[in-house]
Amino acid sequence: MIAFRLFIVFLAFASAPVHADYKVGLKPSAIFSDCADCPEMVVIPPGSFVMGHDGGVSEDRYEGPQHTVNISYSFAFGLLEITTSQFREFVDETGHTAGTNCRMWTGKKVENIDGNDWRNPGYGRPPLDEDPAACLDWHDAKAYAAWLAEKTGQPYRLPTEAEWEYVAHGGGSTTYAWGEDPDGGCEVANYYDQSAAGLRPWDTVACNDGNPMVAPVGSLSPNAFGIYDVVGNVWEWTEDCHVVPYGVQPTDGSAHQVAGSCEKRVMRGGAWHSRATWQRPTFRGRDPEDFVTQVFGMRVVRDLR
Repeated sequence: MIAFRLFIVFLAFASAPVHADYKVGLKPSAIFSDCADCPEMVVIPPGSFVMGHDGGVSEDRYEGPQHTVNISYSFAFGLLEITTSQFREFVDETGHTAGTNCRMWTGKKVENIDGNDWRNPGYGRPPLDEDPAACLDWHDAKAYAAWLAEKTGQPYRLPTEAEWEYVAHGGGSTTYAWGEDPDGGCEVANYYDQSAAGLRPWDTVACNDGNPMVAPVGSLSPNAFGIYDVVGNVWEWTEDCHVVPYGVQPTDGSAHQVAGSCEKRVMRGGAWHSRATWQRPTFRGRDPEDFVTQVFGMRVVRDLR
């Protein structure tokens, strides 16, 4: 767990916008929080990257075609995944009823477990305050972000799929966020490793991150943007409606949306029991908005524009 982190209070915005960004006086990698109990946020600089991968683990998991995304604005990305204690504060203040009957692996298959929810994600122990909040569906994630925006008066929201992948790459372009070796990610990602051997019916990676299940946020090392657990630990909901292959896709960092209802939303990042191939920054989960499982959590973004 992080013993100490820089804490910068957001004092004020200048009045004149420049290239759609306010002069917030915070440089890239600066960390700030809008209130004592608010998530810590990291300023991410503008940049371009090639999104997607010309391949995938199956036809319906195709991650392409590749396309260049130009993010011309700075934005703030959650330093950490939203924790159990942060989600509890939201529920206590709003009375929000989060998804229940949370799915979990029971030894042979993934099953709905009556009564399981974010208070009891099925770990065999109560979730720690610093564990990432889990058993959250897309509506729970949206509601938390909306509450945080109202509480602070600042534009909090879910990340777009493009913003998430840009941050997960950390300015690089390797197959995995940490390089090319699928077995080499235990310093930065809590995924299906030697400490978790036997929990799921597939091969572990060769390294050991020391966390057989979910880990308190910030337990491992950050990526090049200073973000913790962007890959592994719990999957993170994004704003986008899922489409495969990428079609007429925004290339400016904004979310892909559809008219009417969205069948599935994009999940990103993999989780503590996800195999290595699902940990690639380009890998795209896709699930219904009301899908609840012990490995689904969230992170927030804050606009600086």
